[in-house]
Amino acid sequence: MVPATGVRRDGMPKLLTVLGASNAVMYALYMGVGGLLVQTQIADIDPANKVANVGLVAGVSAVFATVFNPIGGTLSDRTTRSRWGRRNPWILGGAIAALATMLLMSQVSTVPMILLGWSLAQAMMNLYQAALTAIIPDRVPEQRRGTASAVLGVATSVGIVFGTQVAVFFVGDVSLGYLVYGSAVVLGALLVVSLTHDPRPGEYEVAVKPKRSIADFLSALGHRDFLWVFIGRSLMVLGYFMVLMFMLFIFQDHIGIPKDEAPQAVATATLVSTVCAVLATVVCGPLSDRLDRRKLFVTVAGVVTAVSMALPLLWPSWTSMLIYSAIHGAAFGAYGAVDIAIVTLVLPSKDDAARDMGILNIANVGPQMIAPFIASAIIGLGGYASLWLVAMVISLIGAVAVLPVKGVR
Repeated sequence: MVPATGVRRDGMPKLLTVLGASNAVMYALYMGVGGLLVQTQIADIDPANKVANVGLVAGVSAVFATVFNPIGGTLSDRTTRSRWGRRNPWILGGAIAALATMLLMSQVSTVPMILLGWSLAQAMMNLYQAALTAIIPDRVPEQRRGTASAVLGVATSVGIVFGTQVAVFFVGDVSLGYLVYGSAVVLGALLVVSLTHDPRPGEYEVAVKPKRSIADFLSALGHRDFLWVFIGRSLMVLGYFMVLMFMLFIFQDHIGIPKDEAPQAVATATLVSTVCAVLATVVCGPLSDRLDRRKLFVTVAGVVTAVSMALPLLWPSWTSMLIYSAIHGAAFGAYGAVDIAIVTLVLPSKDDAARDMGILNIANVGPQMIAPFIASAIIGLGGYASLWLVAMVISLIGAVAVLPVKGVR
């Protein structure tokens, strides 16, 4: 999309504030529901098979997320005749549909129905996420992308800690928790559509494009820089989610925290991680803009992220988990803040920004699809120590994958 002359633009502080809030509630739902409420409900239904069942639910639902994210991006790219704009219908529609899936989940009591409900929720949330993510390349100038990335990085961290902290209060009433999180996402969508301006037809140029095949749809991966960023993000996210998906059980079974105290332990570790992530994010995002250096930040932060996993591997204790959470949170926060800026700078075509962001978001949701299966298999074969070791190696490879990128300094 190319803005036409004279288009009214939102003030950057207001736009980034609203985007931050809408991203925060999105990640609050992802972490509060997927990270604690779903896992708690599954463990209560079938304690003996909790790892395998959580792996199944998380993996299958991530397939829905993987498929619906680029579809949502393409649909919003092609919504060129709506008087509400291209992104607004999918942001608000996806949020309302997600609330409906939360209502469904509040009524289920079996693992298969949890699988169905959470899969549909992931699908609808990714319609919301794809359109929301496209606002950055739509409306944020390239020289401000690092700052915008930092804001979204902070918002993501706030959403994660808010989601886990609030979920602790709903582990005894997961049905109510589902409805609270779904309602928060709808509120976030309403903020976007009511307080920011989604350009209408005539306020941007639309390139006339022929019908495309699946190969055309995935053509962005044929661009060298885009491909390397895709690979690096995929591996970093894979290493991250292999651990994160089973954090509740890591505290229970690897660290030895009592079952009734484990949710609060997860919330506390998440809070420590988030505070450190926010501090690193607000420094590294703008600093990468000022120095015009992205790859150095991403590589160093990625390496520290990987090395930090050695702590709970070699010293499995509550203290080591807190130290790990601080170091890992800061490093992954710095990585995320600058990696988003790199992503927006290697997009092959501005006219297909939402589609290509959707393709690149496969690097977020794709690893989430396979991480539960890989992690549950590793835990079954070699325990949690093996999980830490494999996640560390994968993250280290992902950290250096950005080095071959030529179009970004």
